Formats: sequence, structure tokens, C-alpha cells
Amino acid sequence: MTTTPWSSRFEEGLHPAIAAFNASIGFDIELIEYDLTGSVAHAQMLAHTGILSAAEAEAIVTGLEQIRSEWRSGQFLPAIDQEDVHFAVERRLVAIVGEVGKKLHTARSRNDQVNTDLRLWQRARIDAIAERLLDFERVLLDLAKAHVETLIPGYTHLQRAQPVSLAHHLLAYVEMAERDRSRLEEVRARTNICPLGSGALAGTVLPIDRHYTARLLGFAGVSENSLDAVSDRDFAVEFLAALSLIAVHLSRLAEEMVLWASQEFRFVLLTDRCATGSSLMPQKKNPDVPELVRGKSGRVFGHLLAMLTTLKGLPLAYNKDLQEDKEALFDAARTIEASVEAMTILMREGIDFQSDRLSAAVGEDFSNATDAADYLVRRGVPFRSAYGIIGAVVKHCLGAGLLLRELPIDEWQRFHPAFEADLYAAIAPETVVAARNSYGGTGFEQVRAALARAEARLQAAVASK
Repeated sequence: MTTTPWSSRFEEGLHPAIAAFNASIGFDIELIEYDLTGSVAHAQMLAHTGILSAAEAEAIVTGLEQIRSEWRSGQFLPAIDQEDVHFAVERRLVAIVGEVGKKLHTARSRNDQVNTDLRLWQRARIDAIAERLLDFERVLLDLAKAHVETLIPGYTHLQRAQPVSLAHHLLAYVEMAERDRSRLEEVRARTNICPLGSGALAGTVLPIDRHYTARLLGFAGVSENSLDAVSDRDFAVEFLAALSLIAVHLSRLAEEMVLWASQEFRFVLLTDRCATGSSLMPQKKNPDVPELVRGKSGRVFGHLLAMLTTLKGLPLAYNKDLQEDKEALFDAARTIEASVEAMTILMREGIDFQSDRLSAAVGEDFSNATDAADYLVRRGVPFRSAYGIIGAVVKHCLGAGLLLRELPIDEWQRFHPAFEADLYAAIAPETVVAARNSYGGTGFEQVRAALARAEARLQAAVASK
């Protein structure tokens, strides 16, 4: 029978199937680097407070660093009988340094240990995902700079609404990514609290220095309540919620790329670098990357719901249910990191915007109708009256098979005498877009200003790393 941290209380070993069901080593091994880092700091704190001698702490730290080296080189591969990563490390430590290794667990429990490991892991993953989002924003900004005066139909209800600058459209996703990074920073701040030293649930009688440990691990502070500390997974829920919103934003962009690459839209062409073909239909080029990103969003949403469901009925303090937090967190983080990277590559080298098609698209609809109404407003006609007049004009054009720009001026004047020949310039797509010069609007002047602001934010973010 394998010796476990709690086996002296029991007369029989676990049923093999129950042992496998109970074990988390198959997935929580992902925490090993953070477990080692946390254990090193804990040993150093124990020596700092005199609970361990300097020689004992040095031996333990040396042993832990040997385990780290063995893990990185592939020599340390704990099996299912190790139960979890924490026991696997402790058992290997004792094998390396002897009895002194058993002193490492002084003044801590696996309950506060695992919470510490998770926070260290999550902090690192937040930083990695934020870095990927910066790359994503850079690609979007570079694309936007190249397409300030490229026009594209804007939509509401997936119906043609008003033409906009393609750069303005891309900058909308930059704003989403900015909010995503901001949310991650906020989650990081609440993640960056050290629970180590809370024990199983009630703290410890030994004279530890929790603030010293927190400083060694780069935490901003320590948890205030030991019961809350070992049972808290709010930080994990917030992380999953932030990841879910990133997934939402990526999925919305992915959906547009799928639509725009279709024969019906033809706004973009897929390059060979980011598309696949059909095993049956040789003419096909499939948008697999955005489709997969769109599909993977559901996995991330599911992990958020699963975590909330796990937590909702748990009494204080620690419960084994919390073992279910890790696979959700690990998979969601991996999925989002991969999705951000995939969309970054897609937008950088996987699509070609079809400027001629876009230019033709903005001239083949009635998305300049509001500008015709505004033309009358500038001549003193109340907007609601102007709205009704242009509605009648559109109805007439639809019946005649004409666009607004094709309707002769004498017919315009039958609807209202204020129409003059300069109307055609006022409703030209370039004029329509350029005229929307309110702050945050799609006017070219505003878009260039927005690009400058976004560039400054991005440079500041990079400089702060």
C-alpha cells in the first residue's frame, strides 16, 4: 500500500478505483512549478522565523530545486499513486534530502497550499494572455492604419445601415481587446493575494510571518480570513468570466470573417496560410480558423458555468468539490491563449480585404438615406419631416429600380424644393463617411485621431511590461 499523507489514521488502503477517482495528479501536475516556488518561499519563511534552522531550510530548498530540474528534464514523472502534485513533490523531496524534507509541511495545509499554487498559476496565465492580446491589438491597429479610407457597409440587424471606414470597424475590436486587458488587470489584482499560512481553515499556532512569504512570492498582500482564504475561488470565477468575454469578442470577429469570406459577401479572400479545402469539392476554401474560434467559445462559457455550479452549495471551508476547479481553469486558459493566437495570425496573414468589392458594396444600397435626410435638416426642415420625405423617396426608388444617386434632380425636387444639385455630392459614400466627424465617429479625421490614441495606449502598455 502506498503511504499517503493521511494513511496513519486508516487501517485499509483505498479501493484502486476510488484511488484513481480521488487522484488529481493527472491534471494538477500543471501546477508543479508553482508548487515548487511556493514551497521554496515557505521553507525560507520557516527559517526566517526560526521554525527551521538555516541549514534545514537550505537542504529543503536545494532538494526542491533539484525536483524542478528533474521535472524540466523529464526525469520526474509522478504516477497516479502519488494522489496529487503536492504529495508527489513532498515524497520526492524526502527521497532526496531525507527526514528533514518532512519538515516542509510545517504550518501549512494542502488547502492553503493549493490555493496559493492556483493564484501563482493564474497570475502567470493572466500575464501571458494579456501579452497575446497586445499582439492581437497590434495586428488590428496595423490593418486599420492601412484602411482608413477604405469604405465598408455598416450593419444593424445584419441589414445595411450606413457606410463606415474599415479602420473604424477594426478599431471597434481594438476597444474590446482593451477592455479585455483591463479586466484581466483587475482580476490579477484580486488574484495577487497570498493565502499561504491559513492552514486547513483556522491558521496555525506557530509563529509564522505570512507577509514575509507574500513578499517572497510577489503577492501584493495576504488574505484576511483563514476560512475564506482556503475556500475562496472568486478569483477563478472572475478569471473565467474575463476569459468568456474574450471568447465573445473573438467569436464576433470570427463570425464576421466567416460571413465576409462567403461568396455572398466577398469582402475578404482567405489565404492558403489559414484555410483548408474540401475532401469532395475541389473549389472550396474553408474558414476553419474563425469557425473553430467561434466554436471553442462554448467550451469557455461552459467552464464558467461549471465553476459557479460547483461553488454555489459549498459550506465553509474547504471541500473536495474544489478539486473540480483546475481542469476548468487549465482548459479555459489554454483555449483562450490558442484562440487569441489563431485570430492574430488570421488577421495578420490569413485574409485579404477586397477593396474594390467593398467600394462597390457601399454604392449599391440605400445606406446614404440618412444623409439625404440630414441634407434637408441643414436647410431647416425638421428631422422627423425630413425622415418621412426620404422614406417616400426610397419607396419610389425601389419601385423604379433606382438608387438614390441615380434619381434625377427634378424628381428629387418633386418630393421637396430644397433639393439642389449639390445633393449628389452630399450623399456620395466618401462624403457620407467623412461627414460623421463627431468624437468617436467614423469620419476620417476622427478615425485618424482614434488610431493615434490607440497607438499611444498600446505603446504605454508595452512600455509598462
